[in-house]
Amino acid sequence: MFFVLFFSAEMSSQVRLMLLPNARCFFDDPVQVTVTGLRSKQLVTMKARSTDDKGVMFSSSATYRADGSGEIHLDRDPSLSGSYVGVEPMGLLWSMKADTLHKRLHEKNPLIPYVVKFSVHEEEEGSMLAEVINERFVIGDGVSRDQVKKGNIHGVLFTPPGRGPFPAVLDLSSSRSERRACLLANKGFVVLSITLYNDKPANLKEIHLDYLEEAVDFLKQHSKVGSEGIGVLSRSKGSDIALSLAAFVPGIKAVVWINGCNANVALPLSYKKRQILPPLLLNLTKLIPTQSGALNGKYVLDNPLAEENKDTLIPIERAKGHFLFVASEDDINWDSKAYMDDMVERLRRHGKENFESVSYPGAGHLLEPPYGPHCYSCSHITISKPVVWGGEARAHAAAEVHLWKKIQEFFRTHLSCDAAQIKAML
Repeated sequence: MFFVLFFSAEMSSQVRLMLLPNARCFFDDPVQVTVTGLRSKQLVTMKARSTDDKGVMFSSSATYRADGSGEIHLDRDPSLSGSYVGVEPMGLLWSMKADTLHKRLHEKNPLIPYVVKFSVHEEEEGSMLAEVINERFVIGDGVSRDQVKKGNIHGVLFTPPGRGPFPAVLDLSSSRSERRACLLANKGFVVLSITLYNDKPANLKEIHLDYLEEAVDFLKQHSKVGSEGIGVLSRSKGSDIALSLAAFVPGIKAVVWINGCNANVALPLSYKKRQILPPLLLNLTKLIPTQSGALNGKYVLDNPLAEENKDTLIPIERAKGHFLFVASEDDINWDSKAYMDDMVERLRRHGKENFESVSYPGAGHLLEPPYGPHCYSCSHITISKPVVWGGEARAHAAAEVHLWKKIQEFFRTHLSCDAAQIKAML
């Protein structure tokens, strides 16, 4: 089944724009875009547009030539010009750009689908020949979303339908975003989404690992959780916190570290009423202005390997769980690849083999679940100014598709539920 709208005009009564297998899908699902009813070899413009919950418009366009039968298939036919060129089945989605500079797709409510309008237009006159509305859902049927305010825990819990048991993941993010956690819950994980900065970052004096240990214990005790240990999904500042959880807190079985640092960044880290790691400091005078007005912050962090900073390095060799290290090679926020390489070397020096690593040439800092618009620059939560995140859109989009599958495989491998538990639940 598919949902299709087409406009009846003098030259377009037979033109149909279709999304297969369905125009209603999950945010992280690909769709097959097909146009039929065109003239043989007709040149047309394909467009996509959407508006986020802050009213920012995102759009893309690409020129295609129909085949001899008057059809276009985006998984077969190349774009000749526009927002991208070549065969890119989902190019109209990942190449969308905001209508104003330094904006990132903003969606606070995962219960509301992300709506994209696809359309096909006459190349010369620009008149619309057909349009279809794509509803891209973040939350699946039966997945529950519950606010959690217990002790020091302030987060959102996503639980799959059914009795379980399910593997459990703690999702750490710097700013409020539930999309990644919710999409992971659709795949059969209990996911608790925690925002590191409930207060303004400038007001924070330190981070307490005890608060996050509470979140870990909450997941361990949940009635639907069956994995022996907890997984942690993280990016950027959240990634060094994830490393510290693995090193100091029992029960962390699997950590996904995405474009983070190998040291404790910016704020002292405390645990059990004492400081366990001093902060690796930042020098904001090293921010470099770019032509677009966004700032390049790649060289703001002090060198964690310098002798005077070695106390800030996180002792990941203490961890009993497994690591998936992920680095983008065009990360402009900081040098994630260098930090990853150092951690790999550190673990090898200690005789550890509890890790795997992957790097993505051409990808930028903000790796997300796939098929959203690529964000090259936007406001940074800690300095309230636009910064460059990096990434070439095509390479970045391909990295997101590959990584999203890898994350799920990694967690399923290391957070598998005990067969005896499953039998007992049944």
